[in-house]
Parts: sequence; structure tokens; C-alpha cells
Amino acid sequence: MEPGKEDKAPKTEPTKAELEILQVLWQHGPNTVRFVNDRLNEQREINYTSTLKLMQIMADKGILKRDESQMKHIYHVVEAEEKTKDHLLDRFVDTVYRGSASKLVMQLLGNKKASKEELASIRKILDNMENNGNF
Repeated sequence: MEPGKEDKAPKTEPTKAELEILQVLWQHGPNTVRFVNDRLNEQREINYTSTLKLMQIMADKGILKRDESQMKHIYHVVEAEEKTKDHLLDRFVDTVYRGSASKLVMQLLGNKKASKEELASIRKILDNMENNGNF
């Protein structure tokens, strides 16, 4: 880890299946297993018991917190969405691009056509970083 850079890693890195559940909870907020399972089934077929078991495991791992104060248990995400995504992106860039964010961005822009709006947003971010000395 770089000196002065705080450790922002979540307690446990979520698996692909766990990330699908996190996406539902990030988008819709704390919810029941039934609700999460219904949203997941809009993408692919998954059994309720599989979703239940996975969410129980996520609670045991500290990724989710379960509110048992009501008859229907409500699951909450423990870590903030941005914190989890920052950690996963850092690991991806370190692993696949040897820590080079520019190589990642160049490949993204080279492989997928960016819209004018997306390019304008990217330019604005770069201008802000340059003006604020955030390099």
C-alpha cells in the first residue's frame, strides 16, 4: 500500500454472485430476500433458497447486515457502494493493468465507442483534476 493512502478494502471481497445481490440492494435500498430474488429473476432464473443461502453467507461474512426485528428480515449493505467499487476497481487495475489507470482508460475508449456526452464528462473530470492538482 502507498504511504499515506488509507486502507479502504472491504472486510471481504464479494464474489460475482454476491455483487449481483449488492447491485439490487444499492439500487433499491435495504430489502427482503424475496424482493432481491425477484429482481435477480428479471435477469436469470435463480431459486429463492439459493438467494436466501447466499444472503445468509454474505451476512456471516460481514458484507450484509440482517435486521431481524420484523417477521420479514431486512438486509442492509454494510460497506458504502463507492467504497466497494473503489476497492474492486483498484484490485482490477493492479491485477490486469499492472496499476496503470491510463492503460485501462485507453483500452476502454479503444474498444467501445464513447458518446459525445461521455467524452465531454471525461474531459470535464480531467480538467478538474488538472486545475485542482489531483495528479
